[in-house]
Amino acid sequence: MTSRSQHHPLHWLQPRQMLSHLRDIDSEAEAERRQSDSETLWFRAWVVIAVACLCLLMLHYLKYSSNLRDLLPMLESLTGAEPNSWKNAWLRSPYRDLIGNLWWGFWHLLCFILIPVATIKLVLKQPLKAYGWQWGRVHEHWLGYVLLATPIVGFAIIASFGEDFSRHYPFYKQAHLSWSDLLMWETIYIIQFIGVEFFFRGFLVNGLRVQFGSLSVAVMCLPYLMLHFPKLWPESAGAILFGFFLGILAVRSRSIWGGVGVHVTIALTMDIAALIQTRGLPDTWLR
Repeated sequence: MTSRSQHHPLHWLQPRQMLSHLRDIDSEAEAERRQSDSETLWFRAWVVIAVACLCLLMLHYLKYSSNLRDLLPMLESLTGAEPNSWKNAWLRSPYRDLIGNLWWGFWHLLCFILIPVATIKLVLKQPLKAYGWQWGRVHEHWLGYVLLATPIVGFAIIASFGEDFSRHYPFYKQAHLSWSDLLMWETIYIIQFIGVEFFFRGFLVNGLRVQFGSLSVAVMCLPYLMLHFPKLWPESAGAILFGFFLGILAVRSRSIWGGVGVHVTIALTMDIAALIQTRGLPDTWLR
């Protein structure tokens, strides 16, 4: 007979239960393997890994605004525009940095959402909900997400008093100039986080879960850690456990959206806290 305490949300979050959760994931994956064609699973794993490598490679080298600067002269020549007219207009624009961040956001959208979605629908021929693009059972694990986000939010508020932190965030350094600047930046930032969650906790984990079981979470954690290397070292170190727990929660809830909520909450807290400690929040809607 199952005790009432085993149904309490805190029971799920106890550290000693992590091994049990991993074994549950393995058991479910084994049951699905018995009902699946081995050739299909083999093909799916190789496609997911190959596409993930391609997307990570593209993102790493193409997300920088210097690529946009090099692309504009090519577009000018193709369209017959006056040489350097587009490039100079961009360089002189007061929104140059925002446009650069829009370029950065576009590559995250393409590599972390659009290409994986096309792969799932056209190559793997599976529904998106099988990769966490659904609400699933997030409501059953809401406390797990809250407890995962709360200490990091608290740390971000405390760290915002430090010069290194407040100088690092937000990434868009003109976010304080107007509410439109701040909201446009946060929109780009949020879309990027949706992409991160879908790519790592959706595409990678679910694309390999049946074949590898709980090891799919471990495989996902490796590139997820490397994604954080340009950031401050405490954030990179924390990404290991953060990615691990989010991976388990995503599998158990069958959804990426709890992770999106955690990421967005933390990111907004970091940006707002850093602005308050330095340049202050905007005081106008437009520049």
